[in-house]
Amino acid sequence: MESHRDAFVEKFVTFRKLVTPNQLQQAKTLAAGDGAKSLLEVLQELGLVSDGDAATVVQLYQKSVADQNRITNARAAQRPPTAAPAPAASTPAAPEPVLVPAVPESDAPRIAGFGGLDDYLAYAREIAASDVHLAIGCPPLVRKYGRLAPLPRNALAAEESERLLFGILTDEQRERLGEQKALDFCYVAPDGSRYRACILRQRLGWDGAFRVVQSRVPGFAELGLPEQLQRLTEFNQGLVLVTGPNGCGKSTTMAALVELVNQTRDEHIITIEDPVEYHFVPVHSQINQRQVGAHTKSFSAALRAALREDPDVIMIGELRDRETVSLAITAAETGHLVFGTMHTTSAARTIDRILDVFPADEQPQVRSMISESIRGIVCQQLIPRRDGTGRAPALEIMMNTPAVANLIRERKLFQIPSIIQTSKQLGMQLLDNSLLELVNAGVIDGADAFYAADNKGPFLKWAPKIDGVSAEG
Repeated sequence: MESHRDAFVEKFVTFRKLVTPNQLQQAKTLAAGDGAKSLLEVLQELGLVSDGDAATVVQLYQKSVADQNRITNARAAQRPPTAAPAPAASTPAAPEPVLVPAVPESDAPRIAGFGGLDDYLAYAREIAASDVHLAIGCPPLVRKYGRLAPLPRNALAAEESERLLFGILTDEQRERLGEQKALDFCYVAPDGSRYRACILRQRLGWDGAFRVVQSRVPGFAELGLPEQLQRLTEFNQGLVLVTGPNGCGKSTTMAALVELVNQTRDEHIITIEDPVEYHFVPVHSQINQRQVGAHTKSFSAALRAALREDPDVIMIGELRDRETVSLAITAAETGHLVFGTMHTTSAARTIDRILDVFPADEQPQVRSMISESIRGIVCQQLIPRRDGTGRAPALEIMMNTPAVANLIRERKLFQIPSIIQTSKQLGMQLLDNSLLELVNAGVIDGADAFYAADNKGPFLKWAPKIDGVSAEG
């Protein structure tokens, strides 16, 4: 049983991107050598998995086992004894997901000749990777289609990592990094390509992470977004939130929404970002982009200033704190269309997270304000495609209706999924329904959908087998 739990844990931490492949392999080696400790215990001891994440994976595992046992027992009890059936025509099994190597070994000689960080960044863009990671003691890593993979070269020493990272910094950035020990910025390479960058100090030296920013804002069709999301750009005022875990494409989806406004409406758009990722080219709208740290002190300071600049549309890179959330709601209430992102995984949790940043005595008033100002919530996850060509968006979409607004005012948020489930004709959908559609269409693998789903029940047939018994009985 322990080996099955370890397999479950491995899949969980990989899907949630809690560890790198090297870190996971180290933990598995230690767990195998100890014999008395589970993989999860080793991951916690190494500081790679928090107590909260550990509790989540244990809860999911126990629920998976209980659900599978319950379904198996129920089916066994209902199955009448019958004679041995005649052999049935075999049904062809679904093809296994295609595993495409992120980095071919044949590229090793070329990678060995890389001199500066720009070479690694250009290579990542060439192979359609989304991120580059430099970590001392590991080879440089790239993230492609949601999965980390090492480049075929030796591990980085502290001196090489520092040379690569500091080689792209200005004198001012080096000074700030020396003082603060961490630096977030937008790096523009000599060829004009852009990267969202983070450099930080850790125990062994300097590490860096770089997100590839596309040269233009992709459109809805290119991103695989449904047409009903376009409705969210047609309001004159209100709050639209795009949410999801790190690396799920929130910023890109929000940029696509803002670009649609730019393409179709005569508006004054102000964006507040950290850092600025996409450069919008004005089409029908006037656009001003401000970067936290470079053009303004904070999101809240920029948002407060924006309200005095006669904007029609405001895009906020992230609703991080109470003041920013409060100002965003006020802006939405006072005649502005506000787009923002949060790190939540469902519409109900998003509303709950907003309320939780306010003191209890203020929450009734905030509930009333949100119920009137919210226009829609899009919760997004990116799931690897079966054919190995990228990732597909799975979306939960909530549009505000009188029924939804009433549930928010009364804080009956647990009933919001039921409203979404029965409002498909209004453009709404639950994340789990989106996942099922992608699985049934052969776009994603059922096992990946199982780990991403809120309600595991409909996905148990794809869950890991426990002691050789599947949920199918």
